[in-house]
Amino acid sequence: MKKTKLGIVGCGGMARSHASRFNEVLDRVEVAAVVDVQRERAQAVADLLANDPLVETDYQQVLDRVEAVLVVLPHHLHHPVTMACLQAGKHVLVEKPMANTEAQCIEMIEAAQKRNLVLMVAYCMRFHPLVVRMKELIDSKAYGDLFQLSIWTEQLTRYAPGHWALSAEQLGGGQFFSHGCHYVDLMLWMAGRPVRGNHYGTNRGTPWMEKEGTSNVTIEFEGGILGYHFGTWGARGTRLKYSFHAHCEDGMIEAALSEGKLIAHTRATEHVVGKPTVKQVEEVLLEVENSKPTETEMAHFLDCIETGAKPLTDPVGSLEGLQVIWKLYEAEERNEIAALQGLGLGTYGA
Repeated sequence: MKKTKLGIVGCGGMARSHASRFNEVLDRVEVAAVVDVQRERAQAVADLLANDPLVETDYQQVLDRVEAVLVVLPHHLHHPVTMACLQAGKHVLVEKPMANTEAQCIEMIEAAQKRNLVLMVAYCMRFHPLVVRMKELIDSKAYGDLFQLSIWTEQLTRYAPGHWALSAEQLGGGQFFSHGCHYVDLMLWMAGRPVRGNHYGTNRGTPWMEKEGTSNVTIEFEGGILGYHFGTWGARGTRLKYSFHAHCEDGMIEAALSEGKLIAHTRATEHVVGKPTVKQVEEVLLEVENSKPTETEMAHFLDCIETGAKPLTDPVGSLEGLQVIWKLYEAEERNEIAALQGLGLGTYGA
């Protein structure tokens, strides 16, 4: 099988996360080059790989050596670097969020479409086996109709002074935009079209952040389904960690990502001495390794390059999720409920 020659541009922590999982797809991809403005960081990522890729500090110098590029850069660089790669005829997998403005996202979409190239956004949570199975159970109504989807993400993320993520302009917003985009995407994917919502953010507890380090988001979806996301980069302690709860009419499906378990919580009635007693029943539906499924994400990217298929996390869907976030931010500034009708997956250009 012909291997796709890939370049990695940007060698921070997320690039190392990707590279550490490449052994799962080495039969399909050859990392031909790794690039970072700090050569030692590029070399550190190269050292994680089984082959001996070219190490460079200028991504423009490696584009003639690769067919596809993984862009893992500060958010404000996603647009210019992705555009340069697309204009050079390269397929691109760009880390989330896609770009910092709607205009930038649209320009990237149009550049990929014009050249018939694959542009995919790295929403790795869409590929997590627990999340995939939860989505299947919701869609099949295995536990009845969904009426509430709640997502908690609690972690401590503290940046050193001068780090690019401390700048709201470079990050594109705060924790909600940078990290919460994963979970708005999942809510739209699982719960459908949004109707209205609100976001409240604070940097209390995360004073190193220019914008919010903690977010509370509530969205009402068509059909009366409710979605909630609590995310913080200020957790000094946590019980829930990463936990998704899908409340359905016949039970609750829990994806406990930190434990690697998908659990069904239901109620059963027992008859003890002729008296009915209701008790909670827990059933572990799936157990997996607790890790980011970047290898599954990369395999899907390669599938799309090889077959011409539309990516599950395509750039149009990614823009549609960001449009919801921008509307929620705008309404928060005006102290209003955000009107979200007409937004959501499948609405761009409609």
